[in-house]
Amino acid sequence: MNSKPDTIVLVHGFWVTPRSWEHWKARYESQGYRVLTPAYPGFEVEVEALNADPSPVERVTVPQIIAHLEDLIAQLATPPILIGHSAGGAFTQVLLDHGYGAAGVAINSAPTEGVTIVPLSQIRSTFPVLNNPANRHRAIGLTHDQWHYAFTNTFDEAASRALYERYHVPASGAILWGSVLANFQPGHQDVWVDYHNDRRGPLLFISGEKDHLMPPSIQRSNARHYKSDTLTEVVEFPDRAHLLPAQQGWEEVADYALNWAVQHATPTGVR
Repeated sequence: MNSKPDTIVLVHGFWVTPRSWEHWKARYESQGYRVLTPAYPGFEVEVEALNADPSPVERVTVPQIIAHLEDLIAQLATPPILIGHSAGGAFTQVLLDHGYGAAGVAINSAPTEGVTIVPLSQIRSTFPVLNNPANRHRAIGLTHDQWHYAFTNTFDEAASRALYERYHVPASGAILWGSVLANFQPGHQDVWVDYHNDRRGPLLFISGEKDHLMPPSIQRSNARHYKSDTLTEVVEFPDRAHLLPAQQGWEEVADYALNWAVQHATPTGVR
């Protein structure tokens, strides 16, 4: 059996859809990989449709997302490389913990359960959702100014606005509120992982130095929680914002992520 993964699964985060991976998908496919960019359940429509009718955003749950991704990966002949951005980075960690994936890369990742560090820039970035408990039952979009602070703070105005118009969709208030409350509720919550799991695939955290939404301190803290013998590393790219997959120079990050994952991928995964 060929030990090199031939499939890459790109997992998007909140406030965007699989469209946000358009450049990475094309780049990896040009190198001969099969590239899957699954949408969350109900997110299979275009950005414009979700903005017009955000009801699928209001209905989706993290268990549904994880189950959907696991069902997709289970149908593959061999374990893929997993690359997730933002909330997709947290989902990538959960998938690896559950035995799905030959290696994982979490880019500007949301934290998994137990990571309690909350930088001020993150509070400001998520304030449009967390400022009102009633938002737990809503799909909450961002204005361009809010998007620019949270996603594209190092981009020029024109690039930021163009990406806002191309990628932005509302996010689930229920999921974001749930992530805040997870560390204060008994039992394992939606993005719990076993930090002592020696059987999970290797994991790389990629952090953008100037990310406001998921700053480097969160990536470092998340990585430190892992106590298993399985490889866990962190790398920081200077002058990068949260929307790293679309920032000028994204090719360097995409190539680094893939090369690391191929180099460290387990031959068959653990599923």
